[in-house]
Amino acid sequence: MPKYLHTMIRVSDIDATIAFFNLLGLQETKRMENEKGRYTLVFLAAPGDEGAQVELTHNWGEAGYDGGRNFGHLAYRVEDIYATCQRLMDAGVTINRPPRDGHMAFVRTPDGISIELLQDGHLDPAEPWLSMPNVGQW
Repeated sequence: MPKYLHTMIRVSDIDATIAFFNLLGLQETKRMENEKGRYTLVFLAAPGDEGAQVELTHNWGEAGYDGGRNFGHLAYRVEDIYATCQRLMDAGVTINRPPRDGHMAFVRTPDGISIELLQDGHLDPAEPWLSMPNVGQW
């Protein structure tokens, strides 16, 4: 059974966005800085509802987003990422980012909404996922 984890949005002014969500009652639960990737991730949740998070992704140097590029993805934890991706692929769904690492994959809804699938932990890398290329944006 999948478990909802978070919704990701891209932000150009992380401090202003955090202040906005603080006004709504959400609080920062986790922050990660990635120097190499030049981005910051901040997770926010309402107190007592930490299982439903908003992930703010701040790409350093980004001045603003248009055309819906600020909405990122929905994320779900799955029991078996390989079985889930196989079931989706068998139904005709394109796996945009295969689970080569046994942990993470990306697919898209029929309307193009990105869905991140996360294995709780890591499964051992396995074919056919190891040799499958990325398809488009995820």
